[in-house]
Amino acid sequence: MVAHTLAVQANLGAFASATERVETARRGLILTQNPQFATIMEEAEAQSLSQLSTLEKLVSDNPEQRARVTQLRRHLASYNRHHRATLGLQGRDRATWIAGFANDGGVLEVRASRKIVESMLADELSLLHEREARQQRTQQLFTLSLIGSGILIIIVAAATLLLVRRNLVELRRSRAELRRLNEGLEELVEARTGELKLANAEIQRFAYIVSHDLRSPLVNVMGFTAELETARKAIAGYLERGDAEGWQAPDAATRLAIEEDLPESIGFIRTSTQKMDRLINAILNLSRQGRRTLAPERLELSVVVGGIVDSLQHRIAETGTEVTVEDLPVIVSDRVAVEQILSNLVENALKYLQPGRAGIIRVTGGTDLGRAWVSVIDNGRGIEPRDHERVFDLFRRSGVQDQQGEGIGLAHARALAYRLGGNIEIQSELGAGSTFRLILPLVWQSGEEDA
Repeated sequence: MVAHTLAVQANLGAFASATERVETARRGLILTQNPQFATIMEEAEAQSLSQLSTLEKLVSDNPEQRARVTQLRRHLASYNRHHRATLGLQGRDRATWIAGFANDGGVLEVRASRKIVESMLADELSLLHEREARQQRTQQLFTLSLIGSGILIIIVAAATLLLVRRNLVELRRSRAELRRLNEGLEELVEARTGELKLANAEIQRFAYIVSHDLRSPLVNVMGFTAELETARKAIAGYLERGDAEGWQAPDAATRLAIEEDLPESIGFIRTSTQKMDRLINAILNLSRQGRRTLAPERLELSVVVGGIVDSLQHRIAETGTEVTVEDLPVIVSDRVAVEQILSNLVENALKYLQPGRAGIIRVTGGTDLGRAWVSVIDNGRGIEPRDHERVFDLFRRSGVQDQQGEGIGLAHARALAYRLGGNIEIQSELGAGSTFRLILPLVWQSGEEDA
């Protein structure tokens, strides 16, 4: 705004100077009749018009000054008309005109223009003073704001430094405490891990000893059951011969015990001992698997699952099941354990199909955060939500018991998954199918587990 005012003042000065040159050239022309003054006058007049146009643009935002510019334009036009009217004067008229030149119309127009310019300059000077004062106030306000901002920045910086310093001190203290706790935690975890390993080994030995010791009396029970069966057959033969040869037969109660009660009891004993024998064999197998030394190797799970599917191809074709194996990850783990887990999951999916519905089994996999996963998805019978975790318990089964098995497959599979550093998760809905997801580390580290 200050620069604008200065520009208006400079333009007014240039316009006034050009107007004075026009008047001076006109007087020279009147007195000397020298045509060079006419040329100077034309140039000055053109300059006046140019300055007036520029001035009109500069004061376009000031109605009062704009009105004065219009007056200047009218005075300049009137001056030009008067000058052209006096150019042809000769003789007495010219002498009279020269004698009264002080009151000449052109002179009066110039004087009027000069007054207008002076008024405009006075207004612009007033505006300049006002704007300079405003500029000074703005500069002072800016300086005060700058000083205040600087003080505020210093205060904020000081407070920030104090807070950062305090946080750093607390962070160092927390790190030291965390380091101390971690050291203690590592020792505690190591101690607890050792205790768990010893407890696990003890449980396995106990299971093995109990299973082995239970088997001896079980063998005796099975042997004597066979002896009872042989004796029953001999007594039954004796009764048949007595009937045939006319011997005196025993009473009805004795005959009923020999022919019906005794065979039924022996049958119950044999069935129970056979089941107990299978359970003991399963416990012994689990115990042996728990004590087996794991040997990690590179496994392409697509190849592993493909081999399992090939081994079940007869059952797959027999049930008309569609089995799809997608690209599976590559891991480093124990082959036997992984094959047992995946074989159990695939066999269960094939075993528990929904009657009356074409079976579909899909095996997918991938990796996430350093771990591999394999999902066995089926459209079979499904499992009720309350049984989702129970199916992983020993000797527990879900749904209709129309398939052979002792209920140890999933328990064995999850135990193996735990031993490999992983887990088995289940998602299932009754009547809609199940999804069993095996999660294992990409690279299994044995540690001291088998030491």
